[in-house]
Amino acid sequence: MKVLVPVKRVIDYNVKVRVKVDGSGVDLANVKMSMNPFDEVAVEEAIRLKEAGKAEEVIAVSVGVKQAQETLRTALAMGADRAILVVAANDVHTDTEPLTVAKILKAVIDEEQPGLVLAGKQAIDNDMNATGQMLAALTGWAQATFASGIGIEGEHALVTREVDGGLQTIKVRMPAIVTVDLRLNEPRYASLPNIMKARKKPLAEKTAADYGVDVTPRLEIIATAEPGARKAGVIVSSVDELIAKLKDDVGVI
Repeated sequence: MKVLVPVKRVIDYNVKVRVKVDGSGVDLANVKMSMNPFDEVAVEEAIRLKEAGKAEEVIAVSVGVKQAQETLRTALAMGADRAILVVAANDVHTDTEPLTVAKILKAVIDEEQPGLVLAGKQAIDNDMNATGQMLAALTGWAQATFASGIGIEGEHALVTREVDGGLQTIKVRMPAIVTVDLRLNEPRYASLPNIMKARKKPLAEKTAADYGVDVTPRLEIIATAEPGARKAGVIVSSVDELIAKLKDDVGVI
């Protein structure tokens, strides 16, 4: 079984994001970029499935700019067997929309015929949480989202999901789309020898036009602004004072 893992190049989660002065978007000048943390968890889980003998090949795929090669090399250094880069934008400030990404991934799936797609539940730059669900709709495959546990039993995947009421375990027939949460595992660090080996692993480069997908954006960003600073907390001396403040000052009661 092949496992396909989409990965995205995003601003490193340790970096404080800055908004451009004109409010047109996020400032990416001299900013460290890395793999989306949710996607990193997905890569790790795919590698573990291969190590457990449940998968024969792990394929990492990224849709975006040419610089995403670095992100794919990271996935290869972790243990992915090969990678596919689909160039869908030339400007690093252009964020390929979820529907466009899903259509391109659908074309990649038709070509590669994986048995399982493991994707991060969302990207930390836009928090869309939509690509996995759209991909499931386009393929007609079963889907399981917010996975915190995955097991393979024959032609089915047992997926433990985090829901409001606790944990829910479902069985889905493969091929399937599974989006993963951070609690699924702890991604490994790529060792120096594996980083060197990753340079020799195959990385195919294609374009959205190769798959016949139109990348023209359907959404327009009107403005980008930093969130307001949090106000300092207030210490109250009694329950009555707390209720009064919640009622009169905050208006939540």
